[in-house]
Amino acid sequence: MVADIAYLQQTQQDIDQLQALLERQRQAYRSNPMPTAGQRQQWLKSLADLLVNEQQAIIDAVSRDFSNRSADETLLAEIMPGLHGVHYARKRVARWMKPSRRSVGMQFMPASAKVISQPLGVVGVIVPWNYPIFLAVGPLTAALAAGNRVMIKMSESTPATAQVFKDLLAKIFPEDLVAVVQGEVDVGVAFSKLPFDHLLFTGATSVGKHVMRAAAENLTPVTLELGGKSPALVSDSVPIKDAAERIAFGKSLNAGQTCVAPDYVLVPQQRVEEFISAYREVVQGFYPSVQNNPDYTAIINERQLSRLKGYLSDAEARGAKIVPVLPEGDGRRLPQALLLNVDDEMKVMQDEIFGPLLPIIPYKGLDEALAYINERPRPLALYYFGYDKREQEHVLAHTHSGGVCLNDTLLHVAQDDMPFGGVGPSGMGHYHGHEGFLTFSKAKGVFSKPRFNAAKVIYPPYGKSLQKLVYKLFIR
Repeated sequence: MVADIAYLQQTQQDIDQLQALLERQRQAYRSNPMPTAGQRQQWLKSLADLLVNEQQAIIDAVSRDFSNRSADETLLAEIMPGLHGVHYARKRVARWMKPSRRSVGMQFMPASAKVISQPLGVVGVIVPWNYPIFLAVGPLTAALAAGNRVMIKMSESTPATAQVFKDLLAKIFPEDLVAVVQGEVDVGVAFSKLPFDHLLFTGATSVGKHVMRAAAENLTPVTLELGGKSPALVSDSVPIKDAAERIAFGKSLNAGQTCVAPDYVLVPQQRVEEFISAYREVVQGFYPSVQNNPDYTAIINERQLSRLKGYLSDAEARGAKIVPVLPEGDGRRLPQALLLNVDDEMKVMQDEIFGPLLPIIPYKGLDEALAYINERPRPLALYYFGYDKREQEHVLAHTHSGGVCLNDTLLHVAQDDMPFGGVGPSGMGHYHGHEGFLTFSKAKGVFSKPRFNAAKVIYPPYGKSLQKLVYKLFIR
């Protein structure tokens, strides 16, 4: 009972601290509601310098949380794309801020119209554990470019990274500009209930529903970056080594703990064995061993490891064939495996896998493969492998997904000049690049009249001859 009271008191204290922090950021925003381009560029420069100068501290912290995260994967998938996104926004933010002139109809002349991009205020960002730096830096970059204050809730599963990131950001930003929040699930729940001016959540679809429900109480607009089962579709004509190599990279990075990792692969029925052979050869070339291999990233924690092993046990019990790709690992290094003879009754085909397991679905024709994809919830990403242009266009026109790679995996996320976001169960809204700036800005329409007021001709009383002339001219 005493423990319960202490827990409730601590929870209320956390909520009070969050609300006080939000109010400090609101006050700071009100004191500077339209930061100049120069101020925003300086914020972004400070962030870029931090990523460059503190990369080793970041690499070490992330690896501690994972028990082993490949240093190169942190560089390639977190620091490098995060840094490039900052550079991209910094170079363009002054142009993005310029008012956009809009046309005015003849019937409203003389007048002018424009749209200005105004900072929303305070933006909340909820970060997942799988890429804790990139998925914090990306939204932070867009929110700062748009002139906002930012509160970031880091994942409770990456406490070392959260602490290092908090300490590093405190060196370059005051807390009323950028603040990092730590804490367990209850803090995350309280964070999602705050009346932000915008809330961006990256994580599981199931949690996204709760976040959206909490935000709705405050009418807080949300951007949801979720996940789902992103398919890879191998055509009948593509060289199998090309497809296997690129799919293997997408599934191997971060041990498959990636929201846009290929979740299952559709392979022509007559090419399944060829694909398995090529895939195993590629992955074994990536990782000659698993045990003590610093390049092979571990599963984030025991709970996630148990979940993935449960998928394997459930699938095997229901008749799936498990094809090992690598030998057993040590610690939480779960070796890659392919799964054959899978069906929708298996957990591995119901939930997003988020790990190094890859089911193979044989198909007889392209339309059958597309029907399989379209019968399921719309995914965050879709990967098509085939060089026939007409077939590529057919796939694009007949599927829905957040984004697409043709003949590759994952890399569309790193393109700063493209929006990133899901559709339906895989999310809503976009960020990255200019779309991120727009997401965290209010597009305010401004209609301006001079002293002369031609509109007086339509004022009451009605029925005047000039009014009738207006109707003749403009209602036709």
